[in-house]
Amino acid sequence: MAKKQNARTEQQDAAAQKNPDEWVTGDETMTGPQASYLRTLAQEAGEPVDESLTKAEASKKIDELQDKTGRGKDH
Repeated sequence: MAKKQNARTEQQDAAAQKNPDEWVTGDETMTGPQASYLRTLAQEAGEPVDESLTKAEASKKIDELQDKTGRGKDH
């Protein structure tokens, strides 16, 4: 059973690390959690938030703002 859980985790990790430009649903509107986290990061970075971002665009912006603020990269 542990092997099955490890395989599932590896698949989830691979999906999470996949380039947002390759996401099948990347052109859909960003999710609620993405929007919330993006607002938090943007506020800390002193940047405006574009509420019309797609899932892929939001993911890239989150990465950019994490780099800028130092938040979320160690977890």
